[in-house]
Amino acid sequence: MTTAEFPGAQSPARTYSLRVGGVRLAVHEWGSETAPPLFLVHGGFDFARTFDEFAPRLATAGWRVVAWDQRGHGDSEHTALYGWDADIRDAIGVIGQVTNKPAPVVGHSKGGALMIQLADAQPFRFSHLINLDGLPSKQPMSDTAEHDRTRMLAGDITGWLDHRRITATASRKAGTIDELARRRANMNPRLPLEWLRYLVTVGAREDADGWRWKLDASMRFGGFGPWRPEWTATRLPGLGMPFLGMLAGQQEPMGWGTLPHQIESQLPLGGKLHVLADIGHFVHIEQSAMVAETVLEFLAETT
Repeated sequence: MTTAEFPGAQSPARTYSLRVGGVRLAVHEWGSETAPPLFLVHGGFDFARTFDEFAPRLATAGWRVVAWDQRGHGDSEHTALYGWDADIRDAIGVIGQVTNKPAPVVGHSKGGALMIQLADAQPFRFSHLINLDGLPSKQPMSDTAEHDRTRMLAGDITGWLDHRRITATASRKAGTIDELARRRANMNPRLPLEWLRYLVTVGAREDADGWRWKLDASMRFGGFGPWRPEWTATRLPGLGMPFLGMLAGQQEPMGWGTLPHQIESQLPLGGKLHVLADIGHFVHIEQSAMVAETVLEFLAETT
């Protein structure tokens, strides 16, 4: 198996599968198996191994760091359908099989927004919630009548099913490691090519005709099923666990585009917001050491 090198990146200490609702999900862990668990939740078009340089920093501080590939991503199983609620149910299944106690959860991008909704629905699973540039704003549509929301949802479902039907037998384009890395650079323009080449070797598979990302070809950019950012933003103010949001100041193609003034009034009581003015969407990769230190300090001072 070909693996590129990147300074500080470490393969998980353990990798295994869990069954959640009949779907096989790949789980990756760093750190001691007997340490208290801390969960990392990746974003859309990502996978758990994107934490290979960030997770070891948390594990070194004494945490059992647990991350999983969401359905259709990484080494997890592809399924007939995908959706926001399915990802939340998968998260419940993984977290519940790892521990029955409250644990800190760190979510990036889509993973951060997913965890806002899960923390609102099942707060007993969370000791802390840290959100890495996954703070959707309700700015575009602050008040939506229930009948309008139902109509919008029906349209979203129809579009999603049509797309899934068209792409059911599609496969991702093959290429060399460098070609896949350069394609990824279109969405991750601030990250070094060396890191993107490393990602190819842990997030793609090598077929006879070249490398292909493991991501299900039916996934589309920004396509999480019938979901709108403002539906999640309304859950944020009521969270009761210690909350830290880290908002990227530099906009990127895969980012939310949320501005500080759009989210500050939505923070839960006692919640903290750090605006990282000179960092892009992938805050935990671009400034891994600083973000890890901030997370660890937050956990220490609020425990």
